[in-house]
Amino acid sequence: MAQFIEPAELKRRLDEGSAVLIDIRDPDEYAREHIRGARLVPLAAWDRHDLEGEAGKAVVFTCRSGNRTAAHAARLFARAFPEAYLLRGGIEAWKAAGLPVHRDPRAPLELQRQVQIAVGTMILAGLALAWAASPWFLALPAFAGAGLVFAGITGFCGMARLLAAMPWNRPQPSG
Repeated sequence: MAQFIEPAELKRRLDEGSAVLIDIRDPDEYAREHIRGARLVPLAAWDRHDLEGEAGKAVVFTCRSGNRTAAHAARLFARAFPEAYLLRGGIEAWKAAGLPVHRDPRAPLELQRQVQIAVGTMILAGLALAWAASPWFLALPAFAGAGLVFAGITGFCGMARLLAAMPWNRPQPSG
């Protein structure tokens, strides 16, 4: 059974150095907003990360709302940390408690949100064009819906791949 820690208690433990915070979200989510000092270990790469350098500290896992960490708690805790917790409510609860986060408004929106915006726009445009011009434009929302079903079944999202290749989603050279 997962143990939870409240944001204020986590803040205290981070300040005293007795805990390490692991953010399991994807890099694009982390780049846009994260708790300062959180270590990014995406869930997709969880099994390949070495966390031995944190011996003697409590390990706390977080995501945006706490749902992802709760859903994967058994996998996260399987490493047998001596003391491990989930941040109750995730980063959203941390912010609701008035605690600071690092935000980078220049970072692109999370890829999942970009896909939702693109697919929603395709559906609305297709419906509007079908109503105003020709019913043949219903092919556009049908195509978008078929793409979502295909992505759900296979785990491959062509729209996400296409959006990931867009210039605003590519890392910018520094300096």
